Amino acid sequence: MKETYFDINNIRLKVFSEIAKMAYSDTPLEELGKAVYRILPGEVANYRDSIFLERAIVSERLRLGLGLKLRQASDLGAITDGIESVDVDHRIFEEPLINVIPFACESCPTKTYYVTNNCRRCLAHPCSHVCPKNAITIEKNQAVIDEEKCIKCGKCKEACPYNAIIMYDRPCASVCGVKAIETDYLGRASINQDKCVACGRCITECPFGAISDKSQIYQIIKAIKSGKNVYAEVAPSFIGQFGALASPIQIKEGIKRLGFKDVMEVGLGADFTTMEEALEYIERVPEEIEFMGTSCCHSWYLMVKNEFPELIGQISDSSTPMTYTGRYIKEKDPEALVVFIGPCISKKLEGLTEKVKKHIDFVITFEELMGMFVGKGIELSEIEVDGIIDDASSSGRGYAQAGGVAQAVKDTIHELNPSKNVEIVNAETLEDCIKMLKIAKAGKYKGCLLEGMACPNGCIGGAGTIASPQRVRRELAKFMKESKSKLPLDNMNLDFE
Repeated sequence: MKETYFDINNIRLKVFSEIAKMAYSDTPLEELGKAVYRILPGEVANYRDSIFLERAIVSERLRLGLGLKLRQASDLGAITDGIESVDVDHRIFEEPLINVIPFACESCPTKTYYVTNNCRRCLAHPCSHVCPKNAITIEKNQAVIDEEKCIKCGKCKEACPYNAIIMYDRPCASVCGVKAIETDYLGRASINQDKCVACGRCITECPFGAISDKSQIYQIIKAIKSGKNVYAEVAPSFIGQFGALASPIQIKEGIKRLGFKDVMEVGLGADFTTMEEALEYIERVPEEIEFMGTSCCHSWYLMVKNEFPELIGQISDSSTPMTYTGRYIKEKDPEALVVFIGPCISKKLEGLTEKVKKHIDFVITFEELMGMFVGKGIELSEIEVDGIIDDASSSGRGYAQAGGVAQAVKDTIHELNPSKNVEIVNAETLEDCIKMLKIAKAGKYKGCLLEGMACPNGCIGGAGTIASPQRVRRELAKFMKESKSKLPLDNMNLDFE
């Protein structure tokens, strides 16, 4: 989440850590109500008009954190209603994944153009001249926009010489590239689940913290405590997420101290994906398909499936790094339960698909992992451990940043077939991904390798991250240099025969 949304991040962390504490200490879930008061003690509201409203919202956060369904204000009951259904040591999921807590939403105004007091009521008044609907009048003190006539074209904003006209929108809606944020009968934000691709950007952008996803950390801890062989696979963007003083090997050891049997880099799976996509590109482009899209970002894949179904055959058939790593672990230990830990919320949906669910048992984000560290009382920087992590190639680790997937595939194609020329095009938000595909559909990206990422900066900017992309990018560059292999073909941990 945004580092600047400190209060919201803090509340989410407290929710996850309380759930983790209850799981590790075998505290009955019937005592869940006490956690609300530990998170929000006292009688005075901290963030809203009423402490009772704050506690009602946190109660729903706790329920979502356990995997329970969201409730409306009209049907609130005991916080423990239905609790027995989530008190298990295996994966559970009830749609939808991402939810707007209705009584936490402040009904922010939708896209609007507004004249500020910087208006000089100038003689030229170009704003009214360029308006195609005559929605602007020049009144005594300033220009005024008639909202009923306004068609939100923005021409007045562009024409104003004083920059006196601004455009504002709901933060959640403004970042939703697939326009899944709608409005309910009370003017509150709601999610059209048929359009939503679970990128989670609405979660990170809401300044009121009114949107949340469901978690599986309680069930993971229950599985660990039951004695099952639970393994963690960690996405390359874990670097830099847990503080400047926590080294990669300390993070790995910290995860093992949570009870995981072992930890593996998802960069290893990325090397498999790179090889598969490189071979597929060589075989299919441009003879069979005009261009090929990478397969790693599940939100990107869902967007193509929903918005451009005629192009879905041009997205690579390769499995994602998450899937390949899970398969690798389960081949080594058939009794393994695999937990993917990464920056991405839509991976929770990918893990439920028929193709993937046999390889992946649980999915959580870095934010949720931090809640587990806090709940278990683990301070990563204080762990004394030697060694390095060396599962993946440098290019596999590079998957974490925008452009990294396509670059890895391109470099591998060059190794396999030096005569094959590959041109890369990449987009970092769903809005830009849609623009890229429209151009591709028009036939202007023939022979290209297209990389689509739902989040700005790629995975290091994912909705489940903790640290700023700028900091993580610096740490990632160092981590990539530390790898003993540059490309998948050099990775001695893998067998591509």
